[in-house]
Amino acid sequence: MKVLVTGGAGFIGSHVVDLYLKNGHEVVVVDNLSTGRSSNLNPAATFYQVDVRSPQIAEILDRERPEVVNHHAAQIDVRRSVAQPMFDADVNILGSLNLIEAALKTGVKRFVYISTGGAVYGEPEYLPCDEAHPINPICQYGVSKHTVEHYLYLYQLNYGLDYTVLRYPNVYGPRQDPHGEAGVVAIFTGRILAGEQVYINGDGSQQRDFVYVADCAQANLLAVTAGKNGIFNIGTGQGTTINEIFDTLREITSYPLPPRFRPARLGETYRIFLDAGKARRELGWQPTVRLADGLEQTVAYFQAMEKPV
Repeated sequence: MKVLVTGGAGFIGSHVVDLYLKNGHEVVVVDNLSTGRSSNLNPAATFYQVDVRSPQIAEILDRERPEVVNHHAAQIDVRRSVAQPMFDADVNILGSLNLIEAALKTGVKRFVYISTGGAVYGEPEYLPCDEAHPINPICQYGVSKHTVEHYLYLYQLNYGLDYTVLRYPNVYGPRQDPHGEAGVVAIFTGRILAGEQVYINGDGSQQRDFVYVADCAQANLLAVTAGKNGIFNIGTGQGTTINEIFDTLREITSYPLPPRFRPARLGETYRIFLDAGKARRELGWQPTVRLADGLEQTVAYFQAMEKPV
């Protein structure tokens, strides 16, 4: 079938595009390249350099007529969402609504939406968080991503647009940008390989649920045909501290320097990991890449492909 992937030149989206193509789907990529890279684009996909907020989105969907829309494009930086909440809402809420409207008008059969399991729940009342956990985000990013889930429910109920929501954990792996406000694994790896100082925000005891990017891509492949009108956590069910991530990367690379600690950042959840039992039961998904193996593969990629920070 034909799948339109927004953010398909980005870190996770490009892996999703590759897997769709590998499994025989026709793929259209929409990406404004603000954070995505042209080098991540699969040449077998049709590409439009367009922002999801643009009126051109309706024209593209009318021309391409995809059966599935996979919506990865987003403002994903928690710190920027705190500093610029209007921008965060503009991209994540209005951009998504623009895409949903276009999908409805052009007969899209399913809308696969990438939400966040790391930010929608806030500080957990219990762990691991399942999909029934109360939604109490403590950052604007979590609010904006969750808001779109309500729109999808509404559009399915009132207009029949089917959807599948994937709530991501902390995703890591090849192609993640080591610069700026990227994921901690990419930032640490980039600085370690450049021989620069690694900084940890907070005391490093905060916990996250780390899932390798290939496993996340597999969830997107399954979501094309399974999980109709459902919301699914993607995760390992286990928390890993930031200090543990640093220690493992230091061991892999023989990095000689200890980390330096800085104040914790506003809006960041202290401890979160996700129960993905529903995804296992209804999507047939489970993580397959061990954290130690995934970190080794990530380091090997940066050593081979990336310039130092």
